[in-house]
Amino acid sequence: MLPRIIFFNPRAAQHKPRIPNSILAIAASIHGKYEYVIVDGNLEDDPYPILEKHVRQGYDVLAVTVMPGPQLKQAIPFTKALKEKFPALVTVWGGYFASNQWQVCMASGFVDYVVYGPGDHAFPALMRLLHHGGDLSAIPNLIWKLFGMVQKNNKDELYDQDSLPPLPYEKLHQFYPMQRYLGKTWLGRETIAYHSSVGCPFKCAFCGIVPIYNARWKGRSAGAIYRDIKRIKDQFGGTAIEFHDNNFFVSEKRTVAFSRLIKSENMVWWGEGRIDTIDKYSDQSLALMRDAGCRMIFFGAETGNDAILAMMDKGGTQTGEQIKKFAARMQRFDIIPEYSFVLGTPGASEEEVNRQIDQDIAFIREIKEINPRTEIIIYVYSPVPTEGSELYEACKKNGFAFPEKLEDWVHPSWEHFDLRKNPLTPWLKPYMIDKIRNFETVLNGYAPTVSDIRLQPAQRKWMHRISAWRYHNQWYRMPYEIKAYQKLTAYRQPETEGF
Repeated sequence: MLPRIIFFNPRAAQHKPRIPNSILAIAASIHGKYEYVIVDGNLEDDPYPILEKHVRQGYDVLAVTVMPGPQLKQAIPFTKALKEKFPALVTVWGGYFASNQWQVCMASGFVDYVVYGPGDHAFPALMRLLHHGGDLSAIPNLIWKLFGMVQKNNKDELYDQDSLPPLPYEKLHQFYPMQRYLGKTWLGRETIAYHSSVGCPFKCAFCGIVPIYNARWKGRSAGAIYRDIKRIKDQFGGTAIEFHDNNFFVSEKRTVAFSRLIKSENMVWWGEGRIDTIDKYSDQSLALMRDAGCRMIFFGAETGNDAILAMMDKGGTQTGEQIKKFAARMQRFDIIPEYSFVLGTPGASEEEVNRQIDQDIAFIREIKEINPRTEIIIYVYSPVPTEGSELYEACKKNGFAFPEKLEDWVHPSWEHFDLRKNPLTPWLKPYMIDKIRNFETVLNGYAPTVSDIRLQPAQRKWMHRISAWRYHNQWYRMPYEIKAYQKLTAYRQPETEGF
């Protein structure tokens, strides 16, 4: 009997559902060959009874995409409960968390297989093997067990993205109306979530995709991206696009070609890129991007300290001075730079860590002076298992270690770890966390994010007013009045809730 598959997308932290591109990519690889259903935890009050119902109906493979953080709250207990109740159920995990933390997944006893990295070829090969038999060791990007010993197969090359089958949006629409995924955001009233590439050609030491892709990147062509967006827009609607690529702007040629194609559609769009990459774009390219609807770009600024940027392996070309000049350059083209900063990297001493936090706060203030429209997102450094990197080795020397049991990842302290909001890093002391959080509160009050579309103009003005004296006097301690007002207005932070 052919495998029958349940694709499960656990609930994430965001306030509105996004098109589950990771699930759809794998579904596309077996579409028309195997029977499957899709269960989206973001659109179900309690997805577990639905999952169990499908298993009782004869679906015998549970395929779960797992990002770190909130998705683990459903992925771990639901997979465990189903495996205990139905031991013959085949469980397959993929995604960022499973790829980076595969050891603890395979040690859990309830995850049978891990697909690390792209599963476009690995997953259908595994399904064929489950039906016909064969050699598991021949399947690329697969982690499995042989006589209780974990086996990690060779990693495949990245695939030509244009050669992959189209995503089965119509199939998803059978389970959940596509319009439910086109939410109102700062970008537009019907925002499409789209993934146009995999990987990234850089090896930043704090980035979780580096161990998965190892400085490799493959993108769909501009024409293929445009056709996909046009297809969604014509069939289901769409006025804006969020590109969820780890690095959308790798190729200036591709970006320019896409901008020319999408310009006539009058859509607003956003993506993620690198400062030192886009700073090489010509003025003509930047102007075209803006005319074609690019309104904001997310950049990993990280820090103004050149020594730490080098330790982070930021490609060797990004500097504090460039970060400042680039913010000014973006202002000329009316594209909002969304700068993220990572505070609290390990240092030789407590004093050094604390001093660097103060320097980063001063640098952020300087950026806001240069270009007041710059959106600032503040993260607290969270290690990723990039073995051999100077930064991760420093973390281990400072006593950091990941959980050794999969169930421990759902503990509240680890739940927000990879959101980089609740660190468990021993070199960061409570007063340092308070300093970062208090500055963030004052900054968000003084310059509220433009992406919070629920915040009324009068609320923005009042929040700015009550925060101004603190910001101008650099008095960040105990900003209770700002926190109270932000709670009253349900102020949203894009780093945890998206647009």
